[in-house]
Amino acid sequence: MAAARAITDRNPLANPRGLLPDVHPGRIPRHVAIIMDGNGRWARARGMPREMGHQAGAASVRAVVEHAGDLGIEYVTLYSFSLENWKRPAEEVRGLMQLCLAYLAAEEQDLIRRRIRFRVIGRREGLPSEVCGAIDRVTRSTSSGTRGELCLAINYGSRAEITDAVRGLAEEVRAGRLLPGEIDEKAIESRLYTRGMPDPDLLIRTAGEMRVSNYLLWQISYAELHVTPVLWPDFSPENLNEAVREYARRDRRFGGLSLPGGAGGA
Repeated sequence: MAAARAITDRNPLANPRGLLPDVHPGRIPRHVAIIMDGNGRWARARGMPREMGHQAGAASVRAVVEHAGDLGIEYVTLYSFSLENWKRPAEEVRGLMQLCLAYLAAEEQDLIRRRIRFRVIGRREGLPSEVCGAIDRVTRSTSSGTRGELCLAINYGSRAEITDAVRGLAEEVRAGRLLPGEIDEKAIESRLYTRGMPDPDLLIRTAGEMRVSNYLLWQISYAELHVTPVLWPDFSPENLNEAVREYARRDRRFGGLSLPGGAGGA
């Protein structure tokens, strides 16, 4: 019963506005990660260039992030640009970089007003200098935020993240600052891009694709998965509500046995 109470009471400050009265505050996920898929298909279905789909997707980001904050979700991590995305046509990649700059410029003051911290995970190598500069600026200007955190995965790949963490550990061993026997899960986690963040409770993928696409492979080990056929530009706050409701109904056992009251044992 103690484990059941821990899960039920884990997040008592969630859902402060009562937007989901049918969901106990303790069952609002603390961290939601999203694979935003379907921008290109959304544009193609309307006879538009892919760039228009990306612009429509950026508009959805603001609505969903704001609603997540209103629900009391503390962390939102969005898969914005993967390492594999460099394989796309050069014109589309340039458009995505410009869209990133425009988004950061447009949202910086709103993030400050809403007291939302901003961070980026991924490799900086290869990103345009102006994009790196904008990332650094918004990271600094929002660093005092206390209401939540918006994390964008840009130039990100989970295998690359784990590779970088292992390479860092190897360097520390070679320098004599770390013994091989001291390498454990905690040591690896502390060297991931996401260090300091809790693991995602809920992973949402839009556009109906049934794969995780090299995204947060270490961190989503026990995340609940929600796949929706809705294309990202059409994903709305109500779609987020639906995902949270489904999450709240899940029996999260973390490898243990089901406990009375429907809560899972850790």
